[in-house]
Amino acid sequence: MRSVTYSMGVSLDGYIVGPDGRFDWTAPDEEVFRFWIEDIRNVDVHLLGRRLYETMLYWETADQDPSADEATLEWAALWNPLPKVVFSRTLSEVRGNARLLSGGLAEEIERLRAEPGEGEIAIGGATLAADAAAAGLIDEYRTMVYPVLVGGGIPYFPRNEQRVDLELVETRTFASKVVYLRHRVAR
Repeated sequence: MRSVTYSMGVSLDGYIVGPDGRFDWTAPDEEVFRFWIEDIRNVDVHLLGRRLYETMLYWETADQDPSADEATLEWAALWNPLPKVVFSRTLSEVRGNARLLSGGLAEEIERLRAEPGEGEIAIGGATLAADAAAAGLIDEYRTMVYPVLVGGGIPYFPRNEQRVDLELVETRTFASKVVYLRHRVAR
């Protein structure tokens, strides 16, 4: 059965976006970006909330930028054909290889898990991930922890007062002092 993963950059104090709405501190250096390029190769479908979808729209045309470097072109070549499901109650349409749903996250995950394939079902966006976590649907939490304290904002982990025991599966420290942590949900 395909696993559901939740991966995002996070501040040391646990936020994906600061109180000012900024997340520029998560801009990856070359080494971290290469890591994400290799990581996305394991994904069969990406589930996104509206805000992350709108942020990621940049990649729809990034490969048309004459100044795009090799890594940018490689990411765009992987990201653009990747099937995406966008969950939004406010969008009326989506672009690229995406389809729009307004609800039914648990049903969609179960449907995707039943499809053939070994690739991951990736979730991006804290609100969407919080809904999946509340339903017990996330199998792995993957954090790229940046050495910054932002003091508030949108938390990476849902605040639903539910205990979830995790097993550390992998760690990696990059030259930029960013630390990758991969935890599997203990079942």
